[in-house]
Amino acid sequence: MAGLAVFDPLGDQVGKVRDVVVTIRPGRAPDRAVGMVVEVPGRRRVFVPMTRVTSIDAGQVITTGLVNMRRFEQRPTETRVLGELLDRVVPLVDGTGDVTIVDVAIEMNAKREWYLAKAYVHRGHPSRLPGRLGRRGQAFVVGIEQLGDLGVVEQRQGAANLLAAIEEMKAPDLAEVINELAPKRRLEVASALDDEKLADVLEELPEEDQVEILTELGGERAADVLEAMQPDDAADLLSELPPEQAERLLALMDPGEAADVRRLLAYGDDTAGGLMTPEPVILSPEDTIAEALARVRRAELSPSLAAAVFVCRPPLEAPTGRYLGMAHIQRMLREPPHRAVGAVADKDVEPLHTSTGLPRVARHLATYNLVSVPVVDDVGRLVGAVTVDDVLDHLLPDHWREMDDDLGDDLGGLDGLGGLGDVTGEIPRAR
Repeated sequence: MAGLAVFDPLGDQVGKVRDVVVTIRPGRAPDRAVGMVVEVPGRRRVFVPMTRVTSIDAGQVITTGLVNMRRFEQRPTETRVLGELLDRVVPLVDGTGDVTIVDVAIEMNAKREWYLAKAYVHRGHPSRLPGRLGRRGQAFVVGIEQLGDLGVVEQRQGAANLLAAIEEMKAPDLAEVINELAPKRRLEVASALDDEKLADVLEELPEEDQVEILTELGGERAADVLEAMQPDDAADLLSELPPEQAERLLALMDPGEAADVRRLLAYGDDTAGGLMTPEPVILSPEDTIAEALARVRRAELSPSLAAAVFVCRPPLEAPTGRYLGMAHIQRMLREPPHRAVGAVADKDVEPLHTSTGLPRVARHLATYNLVSVPVVDDVGRLVGAVTVDDVLDHLLPDHWREMDDDLGDDLGGLDGLGGLGDVTGEIPRAR
């Protein structure tokens, strides 16, 4: 069900399923599936009770259309299947050993109540499983009643099956899933990600979660993840750590990567120097437009960095020779590929100095309708570029990722629009 589209009776998509919420009952009482966590537009996760679900099949979930738009808040008696049950190690009640939960099935009974019915399990603990999950005799299906201690939090829980269920998520969505997990589970899932994916996710998490995860990773792994992050994001994260811990991690990083980060740490957080990325696309004026377009095609470039190239005298690594101008991709696409990039460089946009403050940086981007702007040092050498996403991250409130984006907030608190509060949040969480 993970990722299934949720539709209302008219066929309009409401959102996507991100998890199923169950209540684990002691004794022989069936474990009920009480609702789904659904991601609606705006990346908000809301609770849809199973009583509102009229149909579930292999391709979609149909609801009655009545959805409480308040952000989902998990209750103490509730368990999320993807977030908390998958990868849990539990004993079989027949005493034949431990199994790891790979997947579970829910079914509807005669009273139209959904409940946990079966589990697909693998014998043993994830740390001791063979490389191939489907090995004969190891994976099998059991009735949910054959699993013991299902409500007991497992101390050695892995994350492979949870990650398999959400592997198609983009980094911001995966970061939100991780952010909503319990601290212990959050660290388990983060540790199971590869360096590149974890770096992307860390860039989307609140600062306190970044610090918590990086601290728990250990020196070598933490340094590897910092190397995979964008230098400006790595510098922001290291600035939140105690100085001795930050220096220890910098010493473990590749010297070249660490040098970029150290350079950024030397500038104030709210200056162009502190905001910039030190690795924009830099070319000499003699390079051709064809070469420039080939450079901005690189998959690892963000759209904002790929929107323009910066033309400088050699050397062509920051800090460069004298900065000459910037060539916008839209202009280059209108020119012959053999033409020199220096001939189409925009020399009218003034570069910013490393000491320029955040408000002026934002005004500069808005005034000239730019998505990136060059940053130079005292002698006019290009040292980096500030992109619009760098500025937005610093203009928004510190906890903007966790802020509730209710309709009232979007309307700026316009109390004159009577009744809107009833639309967004007064439907109770029915069971």
